[in-house]
Amino acid sequence: MGLLNKLGQAIGAHAVKEGDRALRSERRSNNGNGGVAATGSHHEPKTPELTRVSNALKEFLWNLDGLGRGALLDLGPAWQTTLSFFIERGFRVTSEDILRGWADFLAQEEAKLKGPLTAEDYAERTPETLARRFLEENLQYPSGTFDAMLLWDTLDYLEPKLAKETVAHLTEMVRPGGVVFAMFHSKKPAGFQRYRVVDTTSLQVLEAKMIFPAQKLYQNREIQELFGRFRSMKSYVSRDQLRETLFIK
Repeated sequence: MGLLNKLGQAIGAHAVKEGDRALRSERRSNNGNGGVAATGSHHEPKTPELTRVSNALKEFLWNLDGLGRGALLDLGPAWQTTLSFFIERGFRVTSEDILRGWADFLAQEEAKLKGPLTAEDYAERTPETLARRFLEENLQYPSGTFDAMLLWDTLDYLEPKLAKETVAHLTEMVRPGGVVFAMFHSKKPAGFQRYRVVDTTSLQVLEAKMIFPAQKLYQNREIQELFGRFRSMKSYVSRDQLRETLFIK
């Protein structure tokens, strides 16, 4: 039984087959934030994939046009195709797979437990406390570090309290005028997917082993509340039940 299951929260499985893993960098950043710097050459894993047109990606890139050597944070796996796409355009790219990090964090917390949970265990492992402790150990970057972020559909798979805290945390890391690209499912997804950039208007969608089941489907009003500190929000609804959204701070 998983840690949050013991606390009455369903988290689902978090195992990932090696074939579904993204590429790992040869060098990790040394500031303790767990991010991955884009270096070295890698081979992409072979996984089922399809390509989808992304209007929001086109708009995302338009907002970044002329920025020069900006800084981008990719909150998904470190795919070489995505890294190369932005590095070739002059960006400094950092990757930090927040879903994988959250799964590893929960696994470590569960390993610490021995025997029945005590009242003190419950107090230290409420969703609020776990979210706070996770963010104290991850995504540690100075305020205003990034010009752009690829959030993907990560929020749908995070426990809602963690999702709320994560957005607040990320907001501090985005400079004024910075852009965040996120996606939200309109209905509960049957499987689990990862994404990588193909070109200026296309994304590859890769089927992957599920880390977590979808935790919440966000309505438009809830999304606006989550990103309330951003001055602009623009959404694109597609036929595959994915709502692409851009936020400008």
